[in-house]
Amino acid sequence: MGKFMNAYINYQQRIIMATYSVDAQAAVEQEGPAIQAPVQTLSRIRTKGAGTVQVVEFILGNELFAIDLFDTREVITQTEVTPLPNTPPYLRGIIDLRGMITTIIDLKDLMHITTEASGKKKSRIIVLDRSITEKPIGILVDDVFSVTTYGQEDIDKENTSSQKTHRDIIGVIRKKTKSVGEKDKNGLVVWLDIRTMIEKIAADL
Repeated sequence: MGKFMNAYINYQQRIIMATYSVDAQAAVEQEGPAIQAPVQTLSRIRTKGAGTVQVVEFILGNELFAIDLFDTREVITQTEVTPLPNTPPYLRGIIDLRGMITTIIDLKDLMHITTEASGKKKSRIIVLDRSITEKPIGILVDDVFSVTTYGQEDIDKENTSSQKTHRDIIGVIRKKTKSVGEKDKNGLVVWLDIRTMIEKIAADL
């Protein structure tokens, strides 16, 4: 799952980055999997095409959450984490990621989610893009679900965004699901404002 997700993220990022300058493309090739994110808009939504957004969906407890695809660098399997003394509980510790010391945040602990994931899950670490923080950061989640493209019509930002609720979310995505023999039905995916969340705990990192 991790290798497939990394390949997919890298593939999607390279397609989108092809529309930017030659200098930006050269930076991508030099940096490898890490990409230089396009210039942010005021809404911080980066689009694949007109009216669409791409997110990485993951599981915390028994619920689906998402962050912007362009806020991610790669997905890795959970590895041994070295704890740090005198740190908040949500700071799981540090790992050596190909020679780079990376701080790991337990996102479920940070969000005070106590529900244990049901079924067979594989904990993953989503390594965040370096445009978010100066130091390498990874977030620990119960499992990574998919990389998905949604239209603006699938997203409710008017009643749920951080600007109105202070809940550190960009919006709620209506995800169509279908079971065998059933009609389409909607599930909900909470689109987290991961940049704001990291900014709030920057002093602890």
